Amino acid sequence: MKALLMHRKRDFDLAQEPARNEAALMQDLELDTLLSAMAGEDEFLLDVAHKALLCGLQNDMDTIIYRQAALKDSLKNPEVVRSLYDLAVEAIVTKQNQRLGIFSHNPSAILHGAINLVEMFTGILEKVRNVAKEHAEEFESEAFRNLFAMLEEELSDEYLASIKDRLKELKFRPGVLVSAEPGMGNEAENYVLRKPKKERGWVQQIFSAHRPAYSFSINPRDEAGGRALWELRDRGINLAVNALAQSADHMLSFFHMLRVELAFYVGSLNLHDRLAPKGEPVCFPHPAPVGERRHRFSELYDVCLSLHMDRKVVGNTVDAKGKSLVMITGANRGGKSTFLQSIGLAQLMMQCGMFVGAESFEAELCTGLFTHYKREEDASMKSGKFDEEIARMSDIADAITPNSIILFNESFAATNEREGSEIARQIVTALLERHIEIFFVTHLYELARGLYSDRTNDAIFLRAERLPDGTRTFKLVPGEPLETSYGEDLYREIFLGTRGSA
Repeated sequence: MKALLMHRKRDFDLAQEPARNEAALMQDLELDTLLSAMAGEDEFLLDVAHKALLCGLQNDMDTIIYRQAALKDSLKNPEVVRSLYDLAVEAIVTKQNQRLGIFSHNPSAILHGAINLVEMFTGILEKVRNVAKEHAEEFESEAFRNLFAMLEEELSDEYLASIKDRLKELKFRPGVLVSAEPGMGNEAENYVLRKPKKERGWVQQIFSAHRPAYSFSINPRDEAGGRALWELRDRGINLAVNALAQSADHMLSFFHMLRVELAFYVGSLNLHDRLAPKGEPVCFPHPAPVGERRHRFSELYDVCLSLHMDRKVVGNTVDAKGKSLVMITGANRGGKSTFLQSIGLAQLMMQCGMFVGAESFEAELCTGLFTHYKREEDASMKSGKFDEEIARMSDIADAITPNSIILFNESFAATNEREGSEIARQIVTALLERHIEIFFVTHLYELARGLYSDRTNDAIFLRAERLPDGTRTFKLVPGEPLETSYGEDLYREIFLGTRGSA
């Protein structure tokens, strides 16, 4: 049996390797905050959410839409999805508590443990089937409808009853019927476990023909004879033990995969439960094919910032359709870095099949997501800040591919403005020629002004809004770069206790 809730034709691979720049994405986009909200206190949910989010850039559009439909069903039926997840966990915990006689070399002990385990698995499978049967009509997605149809077909009442009958037979209450053949030296070989004969009524016993049979009895005090007879019994049931243990493994593998694939949707439900009480909007994005420039969204906000706040955060509305370069300038503390983070988070969430934090969101799929943020100088740096920036940019250049997205946050500002602007301009130009989409937050006026003059067709320029009294609205509005970032406002606020003026 297959769950197939994450992919249409294959299981979700929990062992897949994320991108090489995983550490940078985790740090720059504050992904620990997002993953923690998805996991709650469940370490397993954390692991699945981490792999789904960081490996999502490998997904094609079909997979994204497939998961979106299943997540919509999950949001409409959260109790059902959570109950299925809990049943899968129950089965796995049952296996952990049931040691199945693995510390015994006695086939009888192993058989007893395997029977108990399969009985418990069968009971949980029946509960899973009943949940699916009761709620199947409430789900519309291909993923859940196929899962429920498979459970209904393969776990029919007749099939579950036959399992219970076979398990009852394997307890061998009437005794074990074993046949063998004489081998070399008259030693028995080719042991075969026979199906026990049905008990006959007394009338059949009286009138049926009796074929000659030979039997012997062992004296209750004959310990050696008893051990020899028990060894014969174990040889006969050994094949049954192996077959039953394999059946238990098959059932367990289904529960493991069901848990893995439901974990993604349970984690998404957990995140939604954190955002909804504050009235934060979420939407299912519209993915466009790789290579198109389709970034267009309304009220996009930084989900991680929202998770740290007890109120709604400010969103932004931007139409960058057809643009390969988005330059963001403007006042300090105006929301530029927060906007950049919202772009990265939305791209990862879209490509792993989740909702995003916005009223609407449309973007093309990218082949890779990279970040180049300024780093505070620390003892781990082996060279100066600017050298470290250039080294990180070199590593990105080695890994980045056409139709990737790169987010720059105040990059190349560790040197003087003229040199930093020229280096950044050459890097931006080279990346654009390689069909890479760029979002660039900068205070380098020469860089922003030069690009504003040269690239009006494939670029959009945004500016952090500042009201005449110095108030930051944390909104980004279209606007040409200005020579000032209004650092004087911060000076007045911190040292004089007043806001700046126009």
